[in-house]
Amino acid sequence: MNREEHDQLILHTALTAGRIMLENGSEIERVEDTMIRIAKNAGVEGSQVFVTITGILMALNGELGAQIEPIKKRIFDLEKVSVVNDLSRQFAVKKISLQQFANRLDHLDSETKYFPFWLQLFAAALVSGPLEVVFRHNLPDFWITCVIGMLGWWVYYVLNKFIQIRFLSEFAASATIGILALVGVHYGLGNSVDDIIIGGVMPLVPGVPLTNSVRDVLAGNLVSGPARGIEALVSAAAIGFGIAMVLQFL
Repeated sequence: MNREEHDQLILHTALTAGRIMLENGSEIERVEDTMIRIAKNAGVEGSQVFVTITGILMALNGELGAQIEPIKKRIFDLEKVSVVNDLSRQFAVKKISLQQFANRLDHLDSETKYFPFWLQLFAAALVSGPLEVVFRHNLPDFWITCVIGMLGWWVYYVLNKFIQIRFLSEFAASATIGILALVGVHYGLGNSVDDIIIGGVMPLVPGVPLTNSVRDVLAGNLVSGPARGIEALVSAAAIGFGIAMVLQFL
């Protein structure tokens, strides 16, 4: 492999790693650090990286020009971020070669690796009920909150899979939670509509983008940080509008 082909492989590996991390919920600072470390461990000092939430620009010290990797989707799969970090560490200690690193990243990128749907529903129930008790101290509504939170996540999952508009999915899921809370209290299955709603929407709350927004701002990324914050606020607004519409008209 000549020098140009080697540099091209470094760019491909670093850009793919950065894109996978950014698409799956990693903060900007970690993406930049990982990409620079990959280039450094591959023998290239002084690489330049510019990362935003919509694209990644990287250049090496050589004849190759800068290359851009667009970010076309943003989901939250921190397991993929962890796998990329683990592969980067293995490459740093020479357990895998650069070509093996690139091949494993390509395989990870093409692999849809999610937890089973039943496990996601179970996790949604565990998030909804216990947090309702923690925040509202309403133990009698624990079980109905678990069920409604699970059904709300089911609506979100189905709509997000077929419509692929996250804000619309969040709006519909929160409206469903509000309706089910009203119906449950009306038929004596629960005691407090407000408490059930507060617990039921917890799986939908955009905690990861909000946390990443604060971390990006504190790290000095004044473009990506506010952009992530606005994304989190739009998600929160979609959830709030869904609940408000139900409470206003029902």
